[in-house]
Amino acid sequence: MNVLILAAGYATRLYPLTLNQAKPLLVVGGKPIIEWLADNLLGIPDLETIFVVTNNKFAADFQAWSQQYQKRHPELRFKIVNDGSTSDDDKLGAIGDINFVLTHENLSNSSLLIAAGDNLFTDSLAAFVASARGSEVTVAVYDVDDTEAIKKYGNIVVNAEGIITRFEEKPQKPQGTLAAVALYYYSPAVLSLLRTYLAAGNNADQPGRFVQWLYTRKPVTTFQLRGRWLDIGSKETLDNADRILASCR
Repeated sequence: MNVLILAAGYATRLYPLTLNQAKPLLVVGGKPIIEWLADNLLGIPDLETIFVVTNNKFAADFQAWSQQYQKRHPELRFKIVNDGSTSDDDKLGAIGDINFVLTHENLSNSSLLIAAGDNLFTDSLAAFVASARGSEVTVAVYDVDDTEAIKKYGNIVVNAEGIITRFEEKPQKPQGTLAAVALYYYSPAVLSLLRTYLAAGNNADQPGRFVQWLYTRKPVTTFQLRGRWLDIGSKETLDNADRILASCR
């Protein structure tokens, strides 16, 4: 199984913090956001390569980070993939970037764990991976336990078997407080459907849009995350994550 970390965005909502530094490289709780994610992969068996897809502006910075991280953790192998974009105007979007890496690195025949580079978790991802490996597709979900907060996310409803029965992005009238997290396991059969999705002219940016399209065509399994999930979208959430994760070190 390969891993793909999505890190090609420009995080303009966090300017000026992210004007000259990629959001996943911002330090939170004493280390870069992406490092928390990489640490959560340590000890997971049979990982092949961790691909980090980024843009032309920040590719060298991610390369420098990965080289330093790999010196401390030689068991993990990284490869930085530059999607060639230079700004919000010519970016490929998250789903476009997934497809770019699949094609550029010839990964369509292996399963793929995909995570947004600004995802922060307090627990290892080992349980998610162990559960997902028995499926064609698994999406992580998290109960935000707040009827207002869920309006910022993809709202998920599942049946007794944990299969998605409803998915709505940023709902005005949410059904429950279960949120889709940008953490996915896709088998080769599901990865092949990305091209079908994009060829139909669907949204290439938000990764949850593919899941929203997919669940009506194929059973999509979910895995509810424990511990904390922190989504970094503003200076306020960045500062909050810094306080929480500083106490976890």
